[in-house]
Amino acid sequence: MNKPTTGNPSPWQRLRNLSPARIALGRSGISLPTNAQLNFQAAHAQARDAVHLPFEAAGLSDQLAKHGRASLVLHSAASDRHNFLLRPDLGRRLSDASVDLLCKYRSGNPGGCELAIVVADGLSALAVHRHALPLLKCLEPQIQAEGWSQSPVVLVSQGRVAVADEIAERLGARMAIILIGERPGLSSPDSLGVYFTYAPRVGLTDAYRNCISNVRSEGLSYPMASHRLLFLMREACRRKLSGIALKDETEVPQMTNTARGENFLLG
Repeated sequence: MNKPTTGNPSPWQRLRNLSPARIALGRSGISLPTNAQLNFQAAHAQARDAVHLPFEAAGLSDQLAKHGRASLVLHSAASDRHNFLLRPDLGRRLSDASVDLLCKYRSGNPGGCELAIVVADGLSALAVHRHALPLLKCLEPQIQAEGWSQSPVVLVSQGRVAVADEIAERLGARMAIILIGERPGLSSPDSLGVYFTYAPRVGLTDAYRNCISNVRSEGLSYPMASHRLLFLMREACRRKLSGIALKDETEVPQMTNTARGENFLLG
């Protein structure tokens, strides 16, 4: 029996093979094919699960200890996930108990430090569980080579980006880095964001921060994220600023198709 013909392949298929974006899905009548609809629902469920997944701060603290890094486990002023999602302002502040713990640590280290590294769940604890430790392991040798003194890694449950400003200010840190789970997308439930601030203090807006986003296996690699972050930190120390006045001018290798010698968009 002859096999049915499939017809001409979609001209979008080559582009679809290079991107997780939902393009060239086909159709069944006026609707999506069943597989495309089921894949969409599965991706939506993964994104929702990433938002509500509990942050395993204790487990991450143990992993850091195995690599010789001390840590402090703190909590934001948002008592639970429900309050965190409804009250973003609470995620930007520390709980009273966490403030007391930081003050106790600072009393034994009055000189402060040059760099405070914060890890917070944000909107995707999944991203932190997968990517925070590998990125820190990639960053650590470079930070040590620069000679910057560090506080223990601060792990914050129910934390937003701005919580790093309060932490760094209380620790007397000149710079702050926060690794945080980004808002999940339908093709990226585990995207990690990195925010850097020079001279952090409570009340700063996002205009004073630099962001490196989409750190994950399918996005920005750990070495490239580290390369960009180290450039920003060096320039911030030289120019005494961060945010919109500090541009990422790192040189990114041009991506070419060496096997075919062509640009698939122009071929």
